[in-house]
Amino acid sequence: MRALKHGTMRAHVALALAALVLAGDALQPALAGGFDYKDALTKTIIFLEAQRSGKLPPNNRVKWRGDSGLEDGKLANVDLTGGYYDAGDNVKYGLPLAFTVTTLAWTALAFKPELQSAKELDHVHEAIRWGTDYLLKCASRKKKLWVQVGDPNLDHQCWVRPENMKAPRTLYEIDEKTPGTEIAAETAAAFAASSMVFRHDKKYSRALLNKAKLLFLFAKSHQGSYDGECPFYCSYSGYNDELLWAATWLYLATKRQVYADFITHEAISSSVAEFSWDLKFPGAQVLLSEFNMTSGGGAQNFKTQADNFVCAVLPDTAFHQVFITPGGMIHLRDGANTQYVTGTSFLFIVYSDLLLRTGQSVMCGNQAVKPERLREFARQQMDYLLGANPRGSSYVVGFGANSPTQPHHRGASTPVLPPGYDVNCGLSFGEWFAPDRPNPNELTGAIMGGPDKDDRFVDKRANSSYTEPCTYINSLAIGPLAALAARGAQLVATH
Repeated sequence: MRALKHGTMRAHVALALAALVLAGDALQPALAGGFDYKDALTKTIIFLEAQRSGKLPPNNRVKWRGDSGLEDGKLANVDLTGGYYDAGDNVKYGLPLAFTVTTLAWTALAFKPELQSAKELDHVHEAIRWGTDYLLKCASRKKKLWVQVGDPNLDHQCWVRPENMKAPRTLYEIDEKTPGTEIAAETAAAFAASSMVFRHDKKYSRALLNKAKLLFLFAKSHQGSYDGECPFYCSYSGYNDELLWAATWLYLATKRQVYADFITHEAISSSVAEFSWDLKFPGAQVLLSEFNMTSGGGAQNFKTQADNFVCAVLPDTAFHQVFITPGGMIHLRDGANTQYVTGTSFLFIVYSDLLLRTGQSVMCGNQAVKPERLREFARQQMDYLLGANPRGSSYVVGFGANSPTQPHHRGASTPVLPPGYDVNCGLSFGEWFAPDRPNPNELTGAIMGGPDKDDRFVDKRANSSYTEPCTYINSLAIGPLAALAARGAQLVATH
């Protein structure tokens, strides 16, 4: 019942969607000044608080949420309370959770002035720490990493809010005999990036960085994909992107030559047209593009590969591969498709800032693309989600015109029940999932999975491929919204 079942239908990213000739109006700049970006930013962060597991702090702003998962880890005599539910169910998946933390940390680093201006930096720090505190528990034992709490098949048999869930909190781990390079490396990346955010807290930052180093060594020394999160989070892209991603964050956090050597001599990189929880190559390439570093024995230049990502996405280059809907939205596949919208917007703004700082452009063959074009496209993508689309409707719950009322989300669609209430799982779907009515609890700030390739969207919780939100859709939206709130006029193209 989850949007992330789209993973079962995914082809390898190299099989990009055929390029189409776009309607002319899809290429026009988005209208400026039409949205309250500060309000959207605040609400986007609040959604992450709705996804918290564990004992909630007194300042949790989602009042219909309560404590949950307080015995997580008990089956192995370890404390695994805390962390985030990834989407609309009650499972904690290690790979998307760690990616959410990594991208939140990057947001805090790349958009610090904008978040400070919006008075949201502290909230982003709190969101990161809620994730890293949990991940530190997951990595508490040497050469072992707890990577999932909750059996999704059992969890999906009951439509129940996390506070009243009945399914056993089954634990999943990776170790020397059961490797999981993707999850170990992504968690290392989360720790390394977050260690830079929390440098003002030397003890905590050092603990994060030490765990990052150990996990990266483990990921590199015990290589193999972990399929325990399939069919919900199957890593179709393999683990080379996570190894490069983790090494990149460790290099940025330490500047140690050992990580530079891995990046330049051991890491594998590739030009792709997607940035997501599964595929991190473009993120690493953007981060490394200003260091004049190469991989593959000098054959692969990260600046060139970052440019290739841009050229594959932008519809006005000869190299574009990514399908754009008639209304102008990136569409790679149904099921949490808006992660590609927010992820591309994030990378485009970060990369445009770097290019402006270094006086460079993107090169698509002989065509030079100015940084301003990247900013314009990023703004158009975010504006689409906020309401500048053929439906004239917002895809952010509680924001803008005609915002969604039926997110595919157990907690939001189920009324607050008394503690200890015995939910009848057999009747739960008929009581709270099936009725065609607004959710009793507003899932403020949740960004829906989004419309289909024809800009069509039906606001029904049963329509999970389009109405289920995910933490990493929102984590990647925070930076672009902060930039739009603080310097919106600068993000309008001047070409």
